[in-house]
Amino acid sequence: MADSPAVEVEAGGHVVRVSNPDRVYFPASGVTKLDLVNYYLSVGDGIVRALRERPCMLHRFPKGVTGDKVHQKRVPHGAPPWLETVRVHFPRYNRHADELCVTKVADVVWAVQMSTVEFHPWNSRRADTERPDEWRIDLDPMPDCGFDRVRRVAHVAHQVLDELGAVGWPKTSGGRGLHVYVRIAPEWTFGEVRRAALAFAREVERRAPDEVTTTWWRKDRDPAALFVDYNQNARDHTIASAYSVRGVPEATVSTPLRWDELDSVDPRDCTVATVPARFAELGDPHAGIDDAVFRLDTLLEWADRDEREGATDPGEDEGDSQDSA
Repeated sequence: MADSPAVEVEAGGHVVRVSNPDRVYFPASGVTKLDLVNYYLSVGDGIVRALRERPCMLHRFPKGVTGDKVHQKRVPHGAPPWLETVRVHFPRYNRHADELCVTKVADVVWAVQMSTVEFHPWNSRRADTERPDEWRIDLDPMPDCGFDRVRRVAHVAHQVLDELGAVGWPKTSGGRGLHVYVRIAPEWTFGEVRRAALAFAREVERRAPDEVTTTWWRKDRDPAALFVDYNQNARDHTIASAYSVRGVPEATVSTPLRWDELDSVDPRDCTVATVPARFAELGDPHAGIDDAVFRLDTLLEWADRDEREGATDPGEDEGDSQDSA
């Protein structure tokens, strides 16, 4: 099939040239590159809020989601002059990268033009990339863990957050799990945030010991358990953002939710085809996330307590650049 002529798309005051707009990215549903552009435009306020001023890894699928995936950190030469970047350093390799730093919807559309399907931001912003302002709770089901268990554990996590005085903002992962984000004051290092996240995960495990695990090695976990993956708070670890499409045949979307939707939502129903109408009707359930800032002091006290009682963390020396399902 011959490539289709390029089109120009208006995106928040900028014009982005989209080449091969009719190229099918999701063969199972027929979703094209231009469909993907229009999806991201339809949820523009939400995706920009999720990505704003964060270093962002791009998951590109130049041949569509049935082809190879490219993990791209560096913005290539030739990007438009209005595109913004942020420089981040990778100590293990003694290298740096100028990553995309979204500030407007045109940045997102440009990335889609570059064959990006998924957006994976850091949990820190360019003002200080070494001080996270987002704590991420990743409820990651093992292979035999059903979504009913994910829901139940999410309610336990919500209860613990309420007791802490923290506001959690849930979303589907776009896969089989759930994520909950909490805005935090950007005063702690990645290591401290990860340590606090582990203390929280242990507390959830205490309250639901038959359903939850914090066991580090996958081979040692119950295949029906839900793993609370605290390591998603380590430096340079990323999770698909709110409103990010996932590179799977069903074109699912990592979709923000209200807490009262947990018992009725089916993540498989949250797709490129359905989320725009939901966004138009409900707006962004995460619209207030930046106004609800939590301090980690209590969680770090829990971490101190756990360590005095002999708890250890076998995963603390694991490497960079991991991504959640």
